[in-house]
Amino acid sequence: MARRRIPMPSATEIRKLADGDGRLALRATPNASADAILLPSDAASLELLVRTTATAEGGKANDAILRLLADALGQPVSSIELLRGETARTKLVRIGPPRG
Repeated sequence: MARRRIPMPSATEIRKLADGDGRLALRATPNASADAILLPSDAASLELLVRTTATAEGGKANDAILRLLADALGQPVSSIELLRGETARTKLVRIGPPRG
């Protein structure tokens, strides 16, 4: 069965949430019904919402989240680093500069 995908925000919209050092706060939801990246619904929040169908077991959700984010940004997974929150729902990642 194919995984359902919800349209993702643009790379520009995602990058606007990162600080000057490329750090981006995420709120992760493993075991979701579909893979998705959603912009914060609250204008005061800077946390990107990332849902993945992967389970949180053995780092699978973290890997899936980094792949989803890389895909949305149009850059390799190796350019994204998980800085904090390996076992938490709230995570901090560093994204590399845009390609090109």
